[in-house]
Amino acid sequence: MVQTKAVVRQYFLGARSEQACTGDLLASAQQALPDVHRVALYVSMGREPRTGGLIDWLLATHHEVLLPILYADNDLGWGIAPGAADLVPGRLGLAEPPTDLGSDAIATADLIICPAVAVARNGVRLGRGGGSYDRALARANPGTPIWAAVYDSEIVEALPSDPHDHLVDAALTPTRLVPLRGGQS
Repeated sequence: MVQTKAVVRQYFLGARSEQACTGDLLASAQQALPDVHRVALYVSMGREPRTGGLIDWLLATHHEVLLPILYADNDLGWGIAPGAADLVPGRLGLAEPPTDLGSDAIATADLIICPAVAVARNGVRLGRGGGSYDRALARANPGTPIWAAVYDSEIVEALPSDPHDHLVDAALTPTRLVPLRGGQS
């Protein structure tokens, strides 16, 4: 029986709410980070894998960090992270950079780390269902590595997908980087 995205999404979000989800992505990202200058990332919320330490480390080591700005139509713009203390409140409780460089700024990223609810070994990423990241990832430069941030238990063999879903190259968990689609990241 094929499950719908909504059912699978609810399952993984329910599992997150029942377990202690406190994993930080910093240590695994430090070990796996390629030689890049600009990283598109996001500010984690709730039970998502924590990105705060990673953002702080990237800024302290002279990387540029692009953070998303959620538009009213659920598309994403991007701004350069000035530092955690300088973020402003955005839609749906998100912390956002104060300056918007536009939706095409993601094409300037050397690496993209995006949120996910689960990811399949063939690169299918399951998000929260708004389509924001699928639209944004379609604007990335071809060849730019895209990593989905998940917990180890959220890497699965298969997920439902649609033609508009954008595949990811690897899963970044609090413990490791897992190449997907048979590729190297």
